[in-house]
Amino acid sequence: QVQLVESGGGLVQAGGSLRLSCAASGSIFRISAMGWHRQAPGKQRELVAAITSSGSTNYADSVKGRFAISRDSAKNTVYLQMNSLKPEDTAVYYCYGISIRYYWGQGTQVTVSS
Repeated sequence: QVQLVESGGGLVQAGGSLRLSCAASGSIFRISAMGWHRQAPGKQRELVAAITSSGSTNYADSVKGRFAISRDSAKNTVYLQMNSLKPEDTAVYYCYGISIRYYWGQGTQVTVSS
């Protein structure tokens, strides 16, 4: 079992920055990849960014150049640095980890005002 706890969401003005954190506990040695999805009201959940255990990253086109995902293996934590935020980035952000199956955090709200 893997447990994921997110933090760092909040309200920010357009153009601002936020950093999300996701701390993993439990059977963390089995995690092959971690990342972030988001879900805006009335929309499907979408992949935002992902990082593998070897450090390879992948981003949604809508966030390339603005968001950066990183992983601190010593702290079993993955981060999402979000810069130049736009109102369309407003969503609940969910951390996930893959260990045979997907594990999800509880979600953290990010609201970007115009």
